[in-house]
Amino acid sequence: MKYSLKQLQVFLAVSHHQNVSRAAAELAMSQSAVSGALKDLETQFDIQLFDRVGKRLQINELGLRLRPKVDAFLAQAEDLERELAQQQVVGDLKIGATLTIGNYLCVSLVTEYMARAPSSRVQLEVANTQKIAQEILNFEIDLGMIEGEYQHSELEMLPWRDDELVCFCSPDHPLANTDQPITKADLKAAKWILRETGSGTRQTFDRAVRELLPQLDIRLQLQHTEAIKRAVEAGLGISCLSKITLKEAFARGSLVPLDIPWLDLRRHFYLVIHKHKYRSAGIQEWLALCMQRLG
Repeated sequence: MKYSLKQLQVFLAVSHHQNVSRAAAELAMSQSAVSGALKDLETQFDIQLFDRVGKRLQINELGLRLRPKVDAFLAQAEDLERELAQQQVVGDLKIGATLTIGNYLCVSLVTEYMARAPSSRVQLEVANTQKIAQEILNFEIDLGMIEGEYQHSELEMLPWRDDELVCFCSPDHPLANTDQPITKADLKAAKWILRETGSGTRQTFDRAVRELLPQLDIRLQLQHTEAIKRAVEAGLGISCLSKITLKEAFARGSLVPLDIPWLDLRRHFYLVIHKHKYRSAGIQEWLALCMQRLG
């Protein structure tokens, strides 16, 4: 073979970071060694995988086409190495999860995964849907767990479990103490505290109120559900989040659900993986575990 696994590892790391120094840090190599390995790979095949823009490297069309194959090849090589060493095949994972899933559902999944494979390590990143999807596309994480759909030709969306959002307010809010059905006029008159654009929760909410959205008084947009709950408890407005995130607050009475049956706030959670991602034993184990834990 004209190439080495190390050269392929260098190519993948540089393609992730678009930066030699950060790739070198990830691989525990010197910058000169990373640059040399990348140059050797390109020279051996008389190709260019990156466009050089000053000191910055931008992966080009050829590099983008090869990256999924290189990622899958290296993942298979790692699986083979574990088997040759007679180690447990189920290995390390990099998981990306949106806030509701990451903060309220993932801990128990990680605990069970590591119990099944005690020598494995799991890296969990919690971010919004757009960031998780982009990191899957860049092969920076193995798979994602997101709220709502995300359309991209390179991503496979696997339906996981159902969820539902609920509008809520503080116990002292006028809408918490009315005997009348909540109307569209009530929602337009209220002050809203919502998740940021790009989150799955906001996507579901915007779709449900699409006709009213331009007329809503959105005072705050926050990235964290706990911050939203505290703001609503303080009487700054009303909001809409997953029921999963509100169970304890509803139970103790610090927040109150609003009954708005004419709003369809149902949604699905999805497992997301790149269509060209090699499904290692670890990924298959994680997928199977999630499907067993649908409730």
